[in-house]
Amino acid sequence: MKNKPDDRTDNVDRIQYNIDKTIQNCQLADEMIEETDDKKMKQTLEEKNNRRESALKNMKEEIKEEAIDKENGYR
Repeated sequence: MKNKPDDRTDNVDRIQYNIDKTIQNCQLADEMIEETDDKKMKQTLEEKNNRRESALKNMKEEIKEEAIDKENGYR
């Protein structure tokens, strides 16, 4: 059985999609935080958004690296 070759050509697009969805989820959670009176729900959503912010930072670093690799032909 042969292994598939490493195909990274869509990594930048895939990461950008994930960034966009994560930002959208943060915005939706912020709206829910504003609308709810449930303190536990607010705390849960705020904690999720904190994790999302951390993930966004990492994804932005990753997309920079992938974009550079893509420009260099993945050498």
